[in-house]
Amino acid sequence: MNKEIIKKYDNGEITVVWQPQKCIHSAICFRGLPSVFDPTRRPWVTVDGASSEEIMRQVSQCPSGALTYTVNEDKAEGEVEQVVAETVVEVLPNGPLLVYGNLAVKDYAGNEQKKSKVTAFCRCGGSKNKPYCDGTHAKVGFGG
Repeated sequence: MNKEIIKKYDNGEITVVWQPQKCIHSAICFRGLPSVFDPTRRPWVTVDGASSEEIMRQVSQCPSGALTYTVNEDKAEGEVEQVVAETVVEVLPNGPLLVYGNLAVKDYAGNEQKKSKVTAFCRCGGSKNKPYCDGTHAKVGFGG
């Protein structure tokens, strides 16, 4: 039985949520905002390293959904979470298929999961978390 780990990092305005078991180690987070995301530090997420808007923008680019955020209720009036209305599909070289937008994903048994923002689907066939990418493509040398 896998224990689901959830870490939360709060700056008063937003709470960044990290679920390490979903992470595919794309490095998009720390390449895009190293003042907040630095895997050499503990804790590796420092929500005081940038504005809430910068953090939300960067977290929204997480391809696996391992990083998400919630807007805290006491956030200033008028500031709202951006919602992706259009669905966009991007093929990463030698990596997953990224789908940006709101999705309903059904498994083989017909169970449905709602996904929003960015979802990474496996293209190499080796993921242990199908249909989602778990980073196996890097270990098996997938070239596609």
